[in-house]
Amino acid sequence: MALSVAVVGKDNEPLYVHTSSPDTDLKFHYIIHTCLDVIEEKTSSLTKSTQDPRELYLGLLYPTEDYKVYGYVTNTKIKFVIVVDSGNATLRDNDIRMMFRKVHSAYVAMVSNPFYNHGDPIKSAMFQKAVDTLMVTDGP
Repeated sequence: MALSVAVVGKDNEPLYVHTSSPDTDLKFHYIIHTCLDVIEEKTSSLTKSTQDPRELYLGLLYPTEDYKVYGYVTNTKIKFVIVVDSGNATLRDNDIRMMFRKVHSAYVAMVSNPFYNHGDPIKSAMFQKAVDTLMVTDGP
């Protein structure tokens, strides 16, 4: 499934970054930061083109030899980024869309908490649990 999941605020500040391995944190931070320009390009062209502006899924943003990076933007300009292994042939576009829907639902539930200040880093245990269901697990 996912190797990394990130939530980026509307001013491109990282609110949440979770990786499958702590050894790869810096690499995935770099990959996610690289994708922000692509997200900005796609969202600005989306408003100018004839595509449906309600389409939140941006698709493949940044393919590399090892990873594929997908993007999703909410109506409030919060960006979700999911990094998956490029060698995973069983993962289809609909699977990625479902992963984004789960992250978006967990995000909506988390920001509905009246004690959460918008723009603060995400530290919700429920949000973490929802993201953990999407992550790659190293097991037998």
